[in-house]
Amino acid sequence: MNISTEFRLGELFSGPGGIACGAHNAKSDDGKYTIKHAWASDFDADTCKTYAKNHCGGDESTVYCEDVRDLDINKLSDIDAFAYGFPCNSFSNVGEHQGLDNDKFGMLYWYGIEVLKKFQPKWFLAENVSGMKSAGAGEHFKQILKDMEDAGYVLVTNMYKFEQYGVPQTRHRIIIVGIRKDLDAQGYKFRVPSPEPYKDIDISARTALSNIPKTATNNEIRKLNAKVKERLSYIKPGENVWTAEMPEELRIKTKTKISQIYRKLDPDKPSYTVTAAGGGGTFMYHWSDEQRELTNRERARIQTFPDEYEFVGNYQSVRKQIGMAVPPKGVEIIFRAILNTFAKIDYPWVEPNMTE
Repeated sequence: MNISTEFRLGELFSGPGGIACGAHNAKSDDGKYTIKHAWASDFDADTCKTYAKNHCGGDESTVYCEDVRDLDINKLSDIDAFAYGFPCNSFSNVGEHQGLDNDKFGMLYWYGIEVLKKFQPKWFLAENVSGMKSAGAGEHFKQILKDMEDAGYVLVTNMYKFEQYGVPQTRHRIIIVGIRKDLDAQGYKFRVPSPEPYKDIDISARTALSNIPKTATNNEIRKLNAKVKERLSYIKPGENVWTAEMPEELRIKTKTKISQIYRKLDPDKPSYTVTAAGGGGTFMYHWSDEQRELTNRERARIQTFPDEYEFVGNYQSVRKQIGMAVPPKGVEIIFRAILNTFAKIDYPWVEPNMTE
């Protein structure tokens, strides 16, 4: 079988294009194998506009903005590759952890299975939070993997710790790469790319947030009220509201103590995980004496989006888009490994590991 050197990529739950950014920047080591956009789908209007603006020159004709449950996959063009970061609400350790029992979100992975069955792409990539592996006492994860295998794929499942791959953020995600069974049998066997080549990259928050161009979009600094700024003034870099010493009247009095509440970045370490939503104290905070939140552009820097990547929407919408995305530079490494697999180019690899 002849393998095309350009893979047409379809995406569900495409978000603002973190996966697409990594995919479209990836090439095999010989430069011959690449990935090209075919179509994408997401239900959020701002998110779709962001994707189209950055990957389709603003043309939204191949970016389907609708609920996946209403999407007619028969109208979609043929693809050679498929990617989807199906919603993680049901699997997050922060949430209720209902997994497949969550009617609203838990079964949305199945729409990706239908794409796999209909189009039989040569390979796919699926992404979710680390908590997915333990939902339903682990049984839900086993079911998802079985459904992917039954669709015709050999799977390689790994817990990627993106800070080990040059991403300036502690972000752990399960990524499943599937190679179609007939191609795996022909020797196209994907391996988990080794983090060794990236061990000397400076992933400190200081470096990640340095030299942001004045012309960069989405870089507005939000004003904070006087009490919040006073509270922040007692919090040292790397500390949060629970570990800092401060007057009693400035303390937060809740039973649940989430570590990210009013937590400042340590400039000499990678950032903690960028999140998509949350109320007071969850906006991520700079270590400087300015006593401020990070800007959305700074969040995007931590997620490794390029500075020219422009997000569409208001402040909260953009924050959500950035927090939900997959780090482009991290996933680019995985896509490069997939392309090298099809180019029959050896690359440093490690055995899959599912431990945190």
